[in-house]
Amino acid sequence: MKIEVWSDFVCPFCYIGKRRLEMALEQFPHRDQVEVIFKSFELDPNVETDYSVTIDEAIARKYGISLEQARQSNESIINQAASVGLNYDFSQMTPTNTFRAHRLAKYAEKQGKLMEMTERLLKAHFENGERIDEVDTLVQIAGEVGFEQSDVQKVLESNQFTNEVRNDETEAQLLGVQGVPFFVINRKYAISGAQPLEVFVSALQKVWEEEHGTTQLQSFGTDEVANCTADGCAIPEKDNN
Repeated sequence: MKIEVWSDFVCPFCYIGKRRLEMALEQFPHRDQVEVIFKSFELDPNVETDYSVTIDEAIARKYGISLEQARQSNESIINQAASVGLNYDFSQMTPTNTFRAHRLAKYAEKQGKLMEMTERLLKAHFENGERIDEVDTLVQIAGEVGFEQSDVQKVLESNQFTNEVRNDETEAQLLGVQGVPFFVINRKYAISGAQPLEVFVSALQKVWEEEHGTTQLQSFGTDEVANCTADGCAIPEKDNN
């Protein structure tokens, strides 16, 4: 089973959705036969990184609401994150362009460390308040994940992996992805958003059964069956008349 996940590193529900998928996979008996791949998606490719304002202030401005209303809205997200073991700190978050972070993730994917990098970048933004648009910060993060920092510096100061990011975004458009997180299973089934845990659990089981022909058959008719087996033929009494 292959699960492709379109997400952005500044999308609070992407981190929550990632955790819920992981929790569902822990319960899934065939989890060792599931491949998960994260894909690039920029919620706002044109956003300019602005460290002078907090996320609360940015949301208040964007939607024309009070700062207190923005904080209350984000408090709900914080509570949802806490329910899956994540400790969001909105006081440290700032509006951030994620293009460099996505390019770094593509570099990590080529080196076989996509999952580790995805987790670290999400944690950097939502829990640590790290500035994931800055080259120095990303180089430091890459070093923690196990990469040679000088190699990462060269990648980020070039245009490498731009096409890979754009290809993911084009795929998303072709699939009709309107928002993230967006989970695509075997290119046949989709889960939109950070759905409740039970949705992921049910989806995994249903897809597995349909793909592997293990769905239980539903019987029609009565218990009195006219059929033949190796032991002979059974003729219901009513058929003797």
